[in-house]
Amino acid sequence: MPDREKDRLLATGVNCWRVARANRCALLVDGEAYFKAVRDAIGKARRAVWILGWDIDSRVRLVRGEGKDDRPETLIDFLHHTLQRRRGLRVHVLVWDFSMVFALDREWPPIYSPHWRIHRRLHFRMDGEHPPGASHHQKVVVVDDKVAFVGGIDLSKQRWDTTEHAADHPGRLDPDGHRYSPFHDFQLAVDGEVARALGELARERWRTAGGKTENLPESDTADDPWPDGVAPDFQNIDVGIARTMGPHRERAEVREIERLYCDTIAAARRYIYIENQYLTSAAVGDALASRLKEEEAPEVVIVQPKSKTGWLEKYTMEVLRSRLLGTLRANDVHNRLGVFYPHVPGLGEDDCVDVHAKLMIADDRLLRVGSSNISNRSMRLDTECDLVIDAAGDEEAERAVRACLFRLLAEHSGKSEKEVQEAVDRTGGLLPAIEGFRSGERALRPLEGTVPESIDQMVPDAAIVDPEKPVDPDTLLEMVLGSEPKKSVGKRLAAAAAMLLGLLALAAAWRWTPLEDLLTVERIETLAGDAAGSPWSFPIAMGGFVAGSLVAVPVTLMIAASALIFGPWLGFFYSLAGSVLSAVVNFGIGNTLGRDAVRRLAGKRINRLSKKLSRRGLLTVITLRIVPVAPFVVINLVAGASHIRFRDFWLGTLLGIAPGALALSFFADGIVGALRAPTTGTIAWVGVLAAILAGGGILSSRWISRREEQGTGREGG
Repeated sequence: MPDREKDRLLATGVNCWRVARANRCALLVDGEAYFKAVRDAIGKARRAVWILGWDIDSRVRLVRGEGKDDRPETLIDFLHHTLQRRRGLRVHVLVWDFSMVFALDREWPPIYSPHWRIHRRLHFRMDGEHPPGASHHQKVVVVDDKVAFVGGIDLSKQRWDTTEHAADHPGRLDPDGHRYSPFHDFQLAVDGEVARALGELARERWRTAGGKTENLPESDTADDPWPDGVAPDFQNIDVGIARTMGPHRERAEVREIERLYCDTIAAARRYIYIENQYLTSAAVGDALASRLKEEEAPEVVIVQPKSKTGWLEKYTMEVLRSRLLGTLRANDVHNRLGVFYPHVPGLGEDDCVDVHAKLMIADDRLLRVGSSNISNRSMRLDTECDLVIDAAGDEEAERAVRACLFRLLAEHSGKSEKEVQEAVDRTGGLLPAIEGFRSGERALRPLEGTVPESIDQMVPDAAIVDPEKPVDPDTLLEMVLGSEPKKSVGKRLAAAAAMLLGLLALAAAWRWTPLEDLLTVERIETLAGDAAGSPWSFPIAMGGFVAGSLVAVPVTLMIAASALIFGPWLGFFYSLAGSVLSAVVNFGIGNTLGRDAVRRLAGKRINRLSKKLSRRGLLTVITLRIVPVAPFVVINLVAGASHIRFRDFWLGTLLGIAPGALALSFFADGIVGALRAPTTGTIAWVGVLAAILAGGGILSSRWISRREEQGTGREGG
């Protein structure tokens, strides 16, 4: 009999945080199965529910079609319904305090939404306690510390799908009624000691984000929130919990997930099966390349999306994937590597199954599901949580791992699990079995994964696009601003002090005098009738933009006000002109004050400048507008104090602001709702919409690339 402890891959404190026992464990494949299961478990909750996510949407429908019953379908209505039925129940929701670049893809900023304030025992927080540039990426739900779900599926829009991934499934509609591409991902359901440990993790994350909580007492009831109809794939099995946490404040970094990936790859003897959204991690790439060079290399099967759907990912992560695939193929000297994408009939040429999965299976012994992508940031920067089952020496558990593998290959190939098993047994490997199923309408097809050389040249290395660690703020500042002679420092500091006092005085007046009433909806509506038809409307609007920028009024709020007063088209023109004019004025002030003065004036906010900047010039300015990681006025002052050319600044501002200004100009109706409650929160919410500047990114990036190759807007390599 094998020594299971000796053969175990999991090592507490090395490649996992904890190993705990689960009475039951089930692999939930795709959103339909997960949403139904988590809804059923939450409906049985009596004490506490914890929901941790990268994203959430209160409007998402948890059940569709045959899954409907007499309880509410949407997430927020279902939570409210459950809280009304369970007097002692509390629900805690923690999601990432997201980068503004994702604002268009998400529900109205949740922290300011009345949906999440619908019940006094529903507690909502946004998590910003992570290094600059990182995200809270864990997808964990814990019910009464008795049942937990971990994986890659958020309770958000565009996550629900069936295992068929039919091209025209009528249920695949987001809350706004828009159709979306087939979506493929996993969640692992566990109970027992593992669920209790995940409850500890959730509470600790809640406290880190500033929330207050107490450990739950042991339950005095025999209630079992395990979801109805979910048959366990594993019983009485040990489950490891692995994490990533970037270094932050007093917290040291945690890299258990990266170590577990590398240990698994090193230990595999027969095959490694991977389904993942990304493939850009340097550490995992090196580990796979090293194994592929060996004479007795295991089969490596990687399933990825055919292409990225968003322009930002297509021009960043897809390029990095292409580079890593080139490295792996160069090291695949024994033809043991296969990279595939799922093909389903009926999808258009530019559409594909969105493989959002984060799964690995190795040698019929190890099954891993979680939130971590095979990317640098998931290995070392973001907060992640994975679960792993190591079935070494447990024949029943090993059969269950193998059954899960066949189940996935059957889904992708349109075959039965029995047919897949027979093909693998007959051919002696995964790669020839997959090859034998390629002729079917539904199949895993080879993924080339290359990108045009012109696009590859536009994208900097992974340290900028997919960082492994936070960039030192001083280093980043030097990269953006460059050096500056020390002459006239005294005069510039005096000017900076004077300007700082002026800005503080204006900000105080705006906050504590009748000036704060100038941007109420009632005031705007009163002004609208007179201002829209006035011959002085344009200069008044321009003056308003300049003055507003100097007192740090969010530029998006001013754009929204323009749309409300002048209508969408004229408002768009006025807001675009006003944004560029105010940016130019701020630029001039920063140029006059100089680098050292601006550093002191802006303070810590400079540290939030984008980590994606790799060189100065036109592309840098557009990047700042697309990912505005500091207030509008701060970016302008910093740019003025840098060595960025004025032409690059104003043109980059125009190109970067235009798409977002156009979008905001047609969001006036929604913005009115936020402005009717002009609290600090609603104003901050409108400021978040500054992120919707991504629409013109592809065309402008191509044009920029040609310009830079001609030497018209480029400094450095």
